[in-house]
This record gives sequence, C-alpha cells and structure tokens, in this order.
Amino acid sequence: MSDSEKNKITVEIHNRKYTVVGEESPEQIKMVASLVDQKMDEIQYSKPSFDTTQLAVLTALNTMNDYLKLKQDYEALLQKERKEDRK
Repeated sequence: MSDSEKNKITVEIHNRKYTVVGEESPEQIKMVASLVDQKMDEIQYSKPSFDTTQLAVLTALNTMNDYLKLKQDYEALLQKERKEDRK
C-alpha cells in the first residue's frame, strides 16, 4: 500500500491527541485507540499515582499478555482440530 493509500487519523488517548497513519480502516484505528484509552483509564483508576509513562507501559504489558494468551489458546485449538481430523 502506498503512502497515498494509507489512512491518517487523529485519535485521543489519555487526554492527548495522536496522529496515526496506517493501512487499517479509520474505524479500526479509532477502535484500537479507544481500547488503549479504556485500558489506561482502568489502570489509572486502580493506581491513581501512576504517571502517563507508567500507565502506558502497564497498558502495553497487559495488552501483550492478553495477546500471548489468545495466541496460545488459538494454537492449542488448531492442534486439537488437527488431531480430530486425523481420526
């Protein structure tokens, strides 16, 4: 995808505006930004003393942990399906 085909959208995360450029649809970019904002708000609610950097790092750690769990679950499901197909 060329630069002219990329979407450029401004989103707000944790009361700061960010311009995001990517191949994903504007709706997808907005949804991802909203989820990041929600996760940061959730963490800040439980730890109000954290600064933005701490919130961002903990959000990234939580998100990557969730991603890895889903990836492992998906791989396990694929393996189970392959075993059943062999029967």
